[in-house]
Amino acid sequence: MSGERETVVVVWLKRDLRLSDHAAFDAAIATKMPVLPLFVVETEYWNQPFASRRHWCFIRDCLEDLDKRCRALGQSLVVWQASDAVTALSAIAEKVSIAHIFSHEETGNDWTYQRDCRVHAWCRQISVPFTEFPNNGVVRRLKSRDHWSGVRNARLSKALFPVPESLCPVSTIRSHVLPSKQSSIFGSALHGVVQQGGRWHAENTLKKFLQVHAKDYLYHLSAPGDSEITCSRLSTFLAYGVFSAREVIHALDARVLALSPSDKKSWSRSLSAFRSRLSWRDHFIQKIEDQPSIEYRCMHPGFEKMRQRPGNQLWLQAWESGHTGYPFIDACMRNLNYHGWITFRMRAMLVSFASYHLWLDWRDTGYHLARTFTDYEPGIHYSQLQMQSGVTGINALRIYNPIKQSQEHDPDGVFIKKWVPELAACPKEYIHEPWTIPPLLQNECGIALGQDYPMPVVDHQAAITHARERIAVVRKQLDFKRQAGQVYQKLGSRRPPPSRRKKKKDNGPQSQLQMDLDA
Repeated sequence: MSGERETVVVVWLKRDLRLSDHAAFDAAIATKMPVLPLFVVETEYWNQPFASRRHWCFIRDCLEDLDKRCRALGQSLVVWQASDAVTALSAIAEKVSIAHIFSHEETGNDWTYQRDCRVHAWCRQISVPFTEFPNNGVVRRLKSRDHWSGVRNARLSKALFPVPESLCPVSTIRSHVLPSKQSSIFGSALHGVVQQGGRWHAENTLKKFLQVHAKDYLYHLSAPGDSEITCSRLSTFLAYGVFSAREVIHALDARVLALSPSDKKSWSRSLSAFRSRLSWRDHFIQKIEDQPSIEYRCMHPGFEKMRQRPGNQLWLQAWESGHTGYPFIDACMRNLNYHGWITFRMRAMLVSFASYHLWLDWRDTGYHLARTFTDYEPGIHYSQLQMQSGVTGINALRIYNPIKQSQEHDPDGVFIKKWVPELAACPKEYIHEPWTIPPLLQNECGIALGQDYPMPVVDHQAAITHARERIAVVRKQLDFKRQAGQVYQKLGSRRPPPSRRKKKKDNGPQSQLQMDLDA
């Protein structure tokens, strides 16, 4: 019949922007039907307070690269702009007959969860099967945390799905124009740079890390500067699924097997540390999968009203822009604002400073960081915000001393002077505490504290004393321990049996409080 619509299967792409190790593509190709690779630019998503142009700039690079690879297989990537996925799929269903929709299990914000629920409801309404596949080490409908590690490790040890050899083309659907990086859809203008996206850059980054930079990974992962080179920088590629976690694990296994006897001593510890952080990455994402409310509610309910909201808005603005009067804090924030990435310890320090020194609620500081991190991963993001803010009930308090951190990680003030040029003429012995510069020396250096560079917005000792006192009050609540036990049963990590524990103290990511893969 001439009026008969073309029948297709849809691979709906979200945070899985690749062709390799992709269960949805594998299942779609097995149907022998025309395959429609679909990415929806959801304008409602880009209106959310956690979304930013920086994210889009990276995603757009990935989509351009993916389109070239899809075209080489016979079918271009279809980009569809709509308010949300249901609107897009409804429009496409008017042009073709959708036999099946394949996708991955996305563990994201509440917005994406609700959107997925609407897609499932729409599919049931029109009798279209919708199949989702696991995408990483996160286990959907996990019954107990006790079983998570075994399931995760077994899944990631399996063979990779092959890269498709061809895609049966769809003849009746044409892609919308891919929005530019400058489009008004994506919010405020970007002031800074963005990590280059796309599969080629992902593969090159992984190769450089495993072959060159990983050797010094463990020794330079804390401080800014060196960490930009020696950390893997894979977190953004994993966040948007340019790599699958399994691909990285397999590449890591191959690298370990290829180490010569002479290389094992110098490489093994760093590669082992990197492996543990891949596991912890999945562990943190699993938290929001198991309890989506951690995006907007404290894990331990006793802390829910501990901090007033909104907090001091002038302090929040000073923190966001890097004008707190603490040079190392300000240098790290300005570096992050410009590059969209900074190493885990500095992320932890920035959140700690905002939460304890400035007594700002993690929900008020979290959106700025979400928009700024190119590698924004919701599960990791909200878990770590809560850990660093002391509201989980199951983690030790980590109140960073910004002066001590400055002295340890930037002893000569090189990093500070690069990012806080107002202090370029500050003598080295005063760079960590410029408010102690004698007035006469200020004149000689041409630095007017309080004008060229702010005085500290808070006193360090007074601020942390206040924070400890307020937290102690909550911890003395009658029901605190019982509720903390419930949090642990639901979300806490599980230590291995005593026979499998290392005798040496593990300096792993839980003690260091990672905020992304590069912890």
